[in-house]
Amino acid sequence: MSSESVGGILGAIVAAVVLAVAVVFGPIGQYGKPPKPAKVEPAPVAPAAPAAPAPRGPIIREVPNQ
Repeated sequence: MSSESVGGILGAIVAAVVLAVAVVFGPIGQYGKPPKPAKVEPAPVAPAAPAAPAPRGPIIREVPNQ
């Protein structure tokens, strides 16, 4: 037997194994799979009225120099 015929036989065996694995594990990609459920995001809720600004602390105008 020449090396070409041995390589051809081994190639055919490898191709048959790959084809069998592909058939067992199913189609590749989205084809043949159930569709994924769509995500439903709740709509953002707008505030009813703008919030009042936070009260600020006392303002010190002059600092005594001691």
